[in-house]
Amino acid sequence: MIKAVFFDIDGTLVSFKTHKLPDSAARALDRLREKGIKVFIATGRQARSINNLGTQVFDGYVTLNGGYCLAGKERVIYKHPIPPEDIAALIRYQEEVEEFPCALVEEDGIYQNYVDDSARQLYGMLDFPHPPARPLRGNGGKEVYQLIAFFSPAQEERILSVLPHCEATRWNPLFADVVPRGSSKAVGIDKIIAYYGISLRETMAFGDGGNDSAMLRHAGIGVAMGNAGDAVKAAADYVTDSVDDDGVWNALRHFGLIAE
Repeated sequence: MIKAVFFDIDGTLVSFKTHKLPDSAARALDRLREKGIKVFIATGRQARSINNLGTQVFDGYVTLNGGYCLAGKERVIYKHPIPPEDIAALIRYQEEVEEFPCALVEEDGIYQNYVDDSARQLYGMLDFPHPPARPLRGNGGKEVYQLIAFFSPAQEERILSVLPHCEATRWNPLFADVVPRGSSKAVGIDKIIAYYGISLRETMAFGDGGNDSAMLRHAGIGVAMGNAGDAVKAAADYVTDSVDDDGVWNALRHFGLIAE
């Protein structure tokens, strides 16, 4: 019996075309909650950057690709920041080797050294404002939970070699989410269900991007959206329709969690 369902946001609950939650997905979330099934967000965004879900209510949030988890909207139950020595190494690399656009995501803020065409394209696709511009040295030693790093796949191995405690995940070739090694949405699911006393076999997860693959393999039932890439679909137990073709609603009906 499914007791908890985890949803990625961008490309899963929210359309890249409309930047909105489809009516069918909103109805599906309401139906799940009416049945007593808990609904959670599992996203690469930080909590304060979730700006596209309207008035929907969720039981908790896996944010920053599993590095920062909340029960409800405010109770922090897990934090996993990037080690300070890796942030220092990143700054040295930027100053001494090559500079690339990079946003540092903190607990309650986000800023970026500079914005180029790749960054403008990404933020436009997400309907998200550009982070404030500031030198990377300017965070005053605050904990950093994720980097939004605009380097190509060809640059990735070279740059990650100077960040030994980090790993990268992608859902778009323009950039990588750089997170602490061992951080993932799958880890976030474990933290949430431990808090609520739910077993892993009682979970379902929906996603469409490369940063969703781990949780789709990990959850009791993993559902890939029809707009997902082939590798993400291969990680899932079931492939539904796209976000723009009522994929969330159709999958939940397929598994008998909601009805007309």
